[in-house]
Amino acid sequence: MGGLSAVAGLPFRTVLVANRGEIAVRVIRTLRRLGLRSVAVWSDADRGARHVLEADVAVRIGPPPPRDSYLCVAAVVEAARRTGAQAVHPGYGFLSERHDFAKACEDAGLVFVGPPASVLEGSNDKLAVKAKVAAAGVPVIPGPLGAVGEGEPALRAAAAQTGYPLLLKAIGGGGGRGMRVVARPDDLVGAAESARREAGGAFGDARLYAEALVRPARHVEVQILADATGAVRVVGDRDCSVQRRHQKVLEEAPAPDLSEATRRTLHRAAVDAARALGYRNAGTVEFLVDAAGRPSFLEVNRRLQVEHPVTEAVFGLDLVEWQLRVAAGEALPPEGTWVARGHAVEARVCAEDPSRGFLPASGPIARLVTPEGPGVRVDAGWKDAGEVPSEYDSLLMKVVAHGETREAALARLDRALADTAVLGVPTNVAFLRRVVADPDFRGVRLSTDFLDGRLDALTAPPEATADVLLAVAAADLLGVGRRSGAGAGPVATGGPAYDPWRTLAGFRLADEEVP
Repeated sequence: MGGLSAVAGLPFRTVLVANRGEIAVRVIRTLRRLGLRSVAVWSDADRGARHVLEADVAVRIGPPPPRDSYLCVAAVVEAARRTGAQAVHPGYGFLSERHDFAKACEDAGLVFVGPPASVLEGSNDKLAVKAKVAAAGVPVIPGPLGAVGEGEPALRAAAAQTGYPLLLKAIGGGGGRGMRVVARPDDLVGAAESARREAGGAFGDARLYAEALVRPARHVEVQILADATGAVRVVGDRDCSVQRRHQKVLEEAPAPDLSEATRRTLHRAAVDAARALGYRNAGTVEFLVDAAGRPSFLEVNRRLQVEHPVTEAVFGLDLVEWQLRVAAGEALPPEGTWVARGHAVEARVCAEDPSRGFLPASGPIARLVTPEGPGVRVDAGWKDAGEVPSEYDSLLMKVVAHGETREAALARLDRALADTAVLGVPTNVAFLRRVVADPDFRGVRLSTDFLDGRLDALTAPPEATADVLLAVAAADLLGVGRRSGAGAGPVATGGPAYDPWRTLAGFRLADEEVP
């Protein structure tokens, strides 16, 4: 895989994966490839889940509510102690950016596979981060570098620094919650009250800050790796402009149709931001790029991103492995070691009903068929069948397609989505195929409001299910998904034989198999 070396020299042999679903399965895949022992954790809702069955050891950590299981720091650390783990990989979401979790791991003598607790704590406050990177010369979105005070006069003063339209954002959170667009002065007070209520309920922090609304703009992010020596490496960029309610739908690498000058500015700004924060391990520096190609800093995501597979496909590397190596104190290779090749696009397949406002779905999956073939990779939290719990995120799988060109990657992605079948819960597959076919998407006429005004056409119920039924019938006839046996082993001691069909080293890039 892109010249990666053997695992010799890592100071740990057992790694606990503090997550669930597709990201836990994906991390376990790398651990197994490296010859490391994997430990899964599970709540009662996930007994028998794929990540539980594929790990070498699995430990129950609580009932289904996340606060009592996957968000319970004490339970996760105790599971690591009981199983003899020396390191913890947090995946994304849940505890991945919690400095108190990283500190608890460090205090317990565990290697936290992510930024050190001191870095996470020092970069918790989004406004403080914005001030630090601005001082380092990174371009930022116009707006006051402080929380908006209580009361109408303070709101009006902040708006005077941003102009209209503006964006009110929660200091303590993300994911679009506690965020309001304000187009007119008459809407300012009501929008602030609504945002404060939502932010307080979601994050326990009702503070807001204000920024100018950059629109139209593209959402472009830069993947970085940083080691203990202070070296920072850029591993390309990604476009994540196709979003719904600030949640990404499709991602691609490299970001298409950027001038080389803009790309150089983005990469340089990402390195400057990482150094200003004393960053370590894998992370993503996010920007808005306006119609003139001018980037403005948004935030730093201090973890592995959901969309990291497109970067892996283009650069032929394993970001999880490099997270492990950096966490172990290994220095990054020289600049220019990783070279981009081709284009990759990822679609997030979720258990939801687009025709009903993307209502999340839960329940049993009677049959799941995932696509395969040259240039196709699938990261899934289920295999063949299973149960989608109501307590967690609705993401079922990520379908990634790689090709020598963007057009080739998109053609492969559309075919792969056509070959995807999930029986038992509604999914957004038809919606994703319509987005991929949209002429403006194909023509790279992208912005963060791309889906606005298009949803009615894109979310109509599929006219027919023939493709799905044919895919399921063909899978049953050909035995797709059963190449390595699907028997389930005991929860406490491991699971079925490892399935190399979905390994990072086994999926194909373009028309050649990765060595």
